[in-house]
Amino acid sequence: MPAAAVKSKPLPTQSTAKRPVLFDSPYEPVEKRPLPAGRPREWYITHNRRLKAMRLAIALLDSGVYLPNQARDERIRSAALELGIHPPSATTCHMVRALMRYAR
Repeated sequence: MPAAAVKSKPLPTQSTAKRPVLFDSPYEPVEKRPLPAGRPREWYITHNRRLKAMRLAIALLDSGVYLPNQARDERIRSAALELGIHPPSATTCHMVRALMRYAR
């Protein structure tokens, strides 16, 4: 029997289109752990900025903002307020759009 004729059974995690998926909230904070000591201050700033950008990008994607050009600074900052995150800087907003761009 040719390999193309063999129909493999789909994995249960392949598709959720057949059943609805309920989300309680687009963002749920994870348990915080201490960062490693001994790094330069810039490393901690960049690390925290990346985490914030990832949280915001995920929240925007969950809310239906799929394209980077839909995520203006005002939209990102309003999402941050809804999530209870401090308003991001222009650099962090740029990073959010970059994450959305590279996820496509």
